[in-house]
Amino acid sequence: MPIVSEAVSNIFRALAPDDVQLFPMTVEGEPEQYFVVNATRVIDCIDEEKSREIHHYEEGDPFPEYAGEYRWIYGLRIDPARTEGAQVLRPKKFKTAFIVSEEVKNALEQVGNLGVSFERVTAPPG
Repeated sequence: MPIVSEAVSNIFRALAPDDVQLFPMTVEGEPEQYFVVNATRVIDCIDEEKSREIHHYEEGDPFPEYAGEYRWIYGLRIDPARTEGAQVLRPKKFKTAFIVSEEVKNALEQVGNLGVSFERVTAPPG
């Protein structure tokens, strides 16, 4: 789960209030308030045909509880029509991905110096 500054948390509060939970936390030695961001929307939106390469957990893997889920996806692509209007989400069966809308991305980039990178997941793989 991402840990963000108060400025970043305000963006999530304003643009995605129904899609996230924000938990205040402190970082030892830091005077500023930080927040853990939990994406509450988990949506079946992965476009397998447009994603470049998909690896599934198999029944014989060390984690049988994940059988059928995605181990990793290269060139992840989602179907925007299946996002149910979410501004922030995690894809069903691949909850390691933290996906934000273009509007949220643009607002986050205005804050600057986030220590994250964005990768488009709605266009054909490049």
